[in-house]
Amino acid sequence: MGLNENEGHDVLTRITASPKKYAWGSLSAIPKFLGKEPDGSPQAELWLGAHPDSTTRLVDKADTQPETLNEWIRDQPETTLGSGSRLPFLLKLLAADKPLSLQAHPTLERARVAFAEEEARGIPRDSPARNYKDEWHKPELIVALHDGFEGLCGFRPLGETDDFLRHLCTGDEEDRSQVAQLRAHLNLDGLEHAVRWILIDRPPGLVNELVEAAATRDVGRWENEARLLRRLDEQYPGDPGVAVASLLNFAILQAGEALFLPAGNVHAYVKGLGVEIMAASDNVLRGGLTSKHVDVDEFLAVVDFTPLRSPIILGTVAPSAYVEYQVPSHDFRLLRVDRDTTTELDLSHAGIALVVSGQVTVTQGDQSLVLNQGEAVFISPSHPRVGVRSSGTVFIATGAEA
Repeated sequence: MGLNENEGHDVLTRITASPKKYAWGSLSAIPKFLGKEPDGSPQAELWLGAHPDSTTRLVDKADTQPETLNEWIRDQPETTLGSGSRLPFLLKLLAADKPLSLQAHPTLERARVAFAEEEARGIPRDSPARNYKDEWHKPELIVALHDGFEGLCGFRPLGETDDFLRHLCTGDEEDRSQVAQLRAHLNLDGLEHAVRWILIDRPPGLVNELVEAAATRDVGRWENEARLLRRLDEQYPGDPGVAVASLLNFAILQAGEALFLPAGNVHAYVKGLGVEIMAASDNVLRGGLTSKHVDVDEFLAVVDFTPLRSPIILGTVAPSAYVEYQVPSHDFRLLRVDRDTTTELDLSHAGIALVVSGQVTVTQGDQSLVLNQGEAVFISPSHPRVGVRSSGTVFIATGAEA
């Protein structure tokens, strides 16, 4: 049955989007993924979903369908979502060639209160000084598509950070350097105090001393972390976010490994290509490594200072042979079906499938679509049983049970 014959109801619908161009994006990763020639601009993200800033378009649409997924969900929520009026997640392809800003996201409760406060104060939603663009939280999950994806994620256990800072000090008990001061703040007053000192009360030479020490000291097993501080300072000279980064887990992912970023988690993607899923929100509180608006007080108000021992998570193989990244989110689930796998998924919520390699056949009801790398499909929940036959790799994003 063709799409037009069924007027877009109860069928799979191909979708597409144009890459978003940000300065930190890669010149080649997304064009190569899509099988297109680079255009000389840094392409950073491909958004698939119904976020207000998304331009996800319907491909080969029926006569009764509008141009975009946003409009289709708005006009036909029962057909597209089954229930509710909002697609709760956003699926992205992310390609970072330079570090993103150091950031954290609020809890749902904080987002609702702070959004209402900024609305009452009359701050335009497109103002650079606006913190809260909507009243939603923004937990995130990113999965590396290739070995070597780099990211900062959560604070290291304090003993490990003390060891790193110790290697950056002279070893002299009378060391009066600013790096030694940071170490003392961390050990005597705790992590929150140390971060507040960096962002508000730091002496002017702290970052320079950290970077110089990272370049000249024998840092032992901390060579990757020391090299990262030097790289961050090259991009953002003297930025206090460089010093905050010295307290964070630096994760280098292998293909298929992931980072989960719940509310309050301080993080920054550094380099690599990944598939990212998040709650459909644009609330970002930045703490550094950016030329954009930084509200230190609000950033500190949302940060979770609980140390994170191991930031890397792995997918779990389900009995039906697909892989699921099991994280505590009520907004999304992310599944992966690998090469030479045939499975059936039970999707009670709307979903989006994105093929990242090879060829995949998706079947729902009496319709089947063959998708190649870079192609995506919107899956309505009208027929919850969805078949997947993969000779490549496909990610399926869908809603989570409350």
